[in-house]
Amino acid sequence: MHTTQTTSAPTPATTNAAVLSLEARLAAVEAAMTVALDEAAVAYEVRTAHIPTDPVDLADVVTVPLTPTLQPTTPYASPVAALLERAKQRLLTDGWCAGSQIREDGARCLYGAIRAEAAGDRSLEAHGLEALMDAIRADFGETYSVPAFNDRWDDGRIPIRILGQAAALANDHGQ
Repeated sequence: MHTTQTTSAPTPATTNAAVLSLEARLAAVEAAMTVALDEAAVAYEVRTAHIPTDPVDLADVVTVPLTPTLQPTTPYASPVAALLERAKQRLLTDGWCAGSQIREDGARCLYGAIRAEAAGDRSLEAHGLEALMDAIRADFGETYSVPAFNDRWDDGRIPIRILGQAAALANDHGQ
């Protein structure tokens, strides 16, 4: 006796693969992508480990407000600190430049802003420049002149930041 077996097509309930909901499939894809991204991050770190990098100071990355105010953000009682804060505000409003004390459009360098805000008071100007040099030395450890430090940069972010630090230092020292 010879019998033939007939097979019928599998029904969804009898398949080996389970039917997944959309949420389950999305979760599986997300898990797979997380693993792939983690592997890529490790590979990137390995490939770039030999490249020297300088740490980034977040104060250099944070940008100034689009519409700076004319009033200092922190009122300083000491004359030197107030001078340096006014010079900082001048650079924020009129612009910063390198290579000259003042540009045709009104932008100034660090020295030009301090000189303008000192309004002819040479003693106040000298104390302001001295406080600025103290801040430069404290942050960069190198000895520059104020113009050499100013002209070292491509934009005004760091010179303006160091001017604010000099104002805070002068205020702390009661200058």
